[in-house]
Amino acid sequence: MDLLNRLEGYLIDSLGPLGPLMAMGMLGILLIALTLPVMLKKRDEPFDRIKAQRTVGAAPVSQALRRSSGTEKLDRFANLLEPKTAEELSASRLKMMRAGYRSKGAVRAFHAAQFALGVGFLVLGVLYALLASATAPLTMQQMVIYTLLPGAIGYYLPVYWIKRRAQERHDQIVAGFPDALDMMLVCVEAGQSLDQSILRVARESASGYPALAEEFEMVAHEVKAGKERVAVLKDMAERVGIPDVSSFVTTLIQSATFGTSIAEALRVYSSEMRDKRVMRAEEKANTLPTKLTLGTMLLTVPPLMLILIGPSVYGIATQLGGQ
Repeated sequence: MDLLNRLEGYLIDSLGPLGPLMAMGMLGILLIALTLPVMLKKRDEPFDRIKAQRTVGAAPVSQALRRSSGTEKLDRFANLLEPKTAEELSASRLKMMRAGYRSKGAVRAFHAAQFALGVGFLVLGVLYALLASATAPLTMQQMVIYTLLPGAIGYYLPVYWIKRRAQERHDQIVAGFPDALDMMLVCVEAGQSLDQSILRVARESASGYPALAEEFEMVAHEVKAGKERVAVLKDMAERVGIPDVSSFVTTLIQSATFGTSIAEALRVYSSEMRDKRVMRAEEKANTLPTKLTLGTMLLTVPPLMLILIGPSVYGIATQLGGQ
């Protein structure tokens, strides 16, 4: 604290009342100027060079213009807007897919939103600090709070949004999965194949559970495209990240491997899912009295004590005042 106060006093004496704010702004500009050239420098991939050599002169300029999507100018920001390692990139893509964003540039858009909101809120915080310092002098701690706190809030807003979206999709899939299994069992027992049943379940549950319908629809389209069903189901379990779906995928794979009846496996598993849903409802109902205890104590006990003890306290106070 003493060091910050001394530094603040030195900056005010040297640069005026806005000296600490000007110093923070210059430091931020210097750091950005030093890091941007390194982060924006992108190495040429060998396969990209080979592709460029093959395509140079092989097609007319009009075809090249038709093939361009307008995103080539953003490729130089890949090192800035994407994780450095393949493991971090795959983990980021998995988080975005669980939140419902499956486009190729979802990770870049996420980090771009973090950067834009962080810098934008930081600029707003600096402007607010300038306006506040014009009316009354601010301490060093207040300047740091007014400038850095909005930047941190803007930086973590996309993270909060992604977590909220992923949790909403998780709850939606968990709530609709037992009904989807019952519908799939009815379709299979009616004579439809498993692929047709999955597609029918995706169409019927689109209005009530769009996240679950989207996952089943993706499974149906990938199987139609020629991808192996076992791999498609495993990818679905990894995308969703829910134990119930993983167990369902394991059940289907074992049923297909050992040649057992899919309808019987679905009947047993759907019954278990219904029992799990009832158990979840009972668990929430059992935790409700504990959650209401604090509210009951805060809102009921003080008025009750006031009604019971208030007259006695008032009478004692009047008697003491009369004496």
